[in-house]
Amino acid sequence: MQSSSAEVTMRSQNRKRAPAWTEREVLDLITVWGDESVLSELHSKRRNANIFAKISKGMMDRGYNRDTQQCRVKVKELRQAYQKTKDANGRSGSEPQSRFFDELHAILGSAPTTTPPLSVDTCKGGKSLTQQG
Repeated sequence: MQSSSAEVTMRSQNRKRAPAWTEREVLDLITVWGDESVLSELHSKRRNANIFAKISKGMMDRGYNRDTQQCRVKVKELRQAYQKTKDANGRSGSEPQSRFFDELHAILGSAPTTTPPLSVDTCKGGKSLTQQG
């Protein structure tokens, strides 16, 4: 009986699966990611594979074995979790926290790509409907 290509692909993916990130490892990743030179490169470049290679090297310097792709995926997951928590905070008025919210807020809190300030200037019949706070 031959294996389908999907079964072979699943088996190879399962074999390559990296161990789960520890809390300490995530905190170190956030530290490497939060380095000013890394952040400025991430903000200024569209293609950022080299930046994630730099992050991966920073993790290796700290004694971890995470490749470029693993770092990219984890940063993406952390960014999404931060944004989801920040959006929930804005809607509910309360302050639910995600696991690394404070650390991520230090990096992403003023980032223009996280949540642009809401600016609505709608004119209807010559009257502005925006409110001044």
